[in-house]
Amino acid sequence: MPIDRPFSWQPDAATGIRQRYVRANGLDFELAEAGDPAGRRLALCLHGFPELNYSWRYQMPLLAERGWRVWAPNSRGYGMSDRPDRVRDYGMDHLTADVGALIDAAAAESPVDEVMILAHDWGAIIAWAYAILQGKGHFAHPLQRLVIMNVPHPKVMARELRRWEQLKKSWYVFFFQLPGLPERYMAANDAAGVRRAFAGMAVDKSRFGKDVLDVYARAAQQPGAMTAMVNYYRALLRHRDAVDLGDAQVKVPTLMVWGEEDAALGLGCTVGTDQWVPRLELHRLPKVSHWVQQEAPEKVNAILEDWLDRA
Repeated sequence: MPIDRPFSWQPDAATGIRQRYVRANGLDFELAEAGDPAGRRLALCLHGFPELNYSWRYQMPLLAERGWRVWAPNSRGYGMSDRPDRVRDYGMDHLTADVGALIDAAAAESPVDEVMILAHDWGAIIAWAYAILQGKGHFAHPLQRLVIMNVPHPKVMARELRRWEQLKKSWYVFFFQLPGLPERYMAANDAAGVRRAFAGMAVDKSRFGKDVLDVYARAAQQPGAMTAMVNYYRALLRHRDAVDLGDAQVKVPTLMVWGEEDAALGLGCTVGTDQWVPRLELHRLPKVSHWVQQEAPEKVNAILEDWLDRA
């Protein structure tokens, strides 16, 4: 049954992006999609904090043109997707189960032969864990390709957090553990904290005009949204044993794209990734911030196209 609920943003019809809701893992997810609904190659795009599926607006038409059925959900708690109440509901076991259930939902609508995940920021944290667990036999559908943007492999992140330089950059993770204050700080004054997260960190600030920032600010001010978004960070520390990643090997071909001017994650977060991801291809983009696929979509899309051609 169709869900009568508004959407967080309205795509330009020329992009071919459509919107609806989909049920997966017991939740209703706000979904942007593109491409042939019966396409047998599925590209699942996972956004980060404090983003939305809107962050993939430049990549979705490209993937659709190349024959992919593209699904970009708003993760649990974000936008108009369902918002569980407890911090524990945002543990990695639930987040990776959402990914598996979304792929299952796509396959139930039309058969899927090939799955690729593209992920940025928090979406990439989830995607790394999903790829590792899927390689150990979890989840029904095999993963064939992985695209990661500006988030390190979990073993690399654990190593970097033992270094003072990265620990300083990650101060906000500890701030977000406080009760109540982080969400009030981010949402106050028309979500000024959310707006600063994009405009303050971006190198090319022209990519984050008022119209773009308004989309993210409006979504963050939905009742309960900011608390849900911060709960990802709370669950990350409080329930860090929610999944067992073991040796954390990622066996599928993996493309990593990294904006070098990332204020939150140093370049050391890219070093040594191939120890756990042997089929890795890394591209670093100078003078590009953490918001890589939005700030430099032409460069990111060219890299993605070339990798897909060769893969």
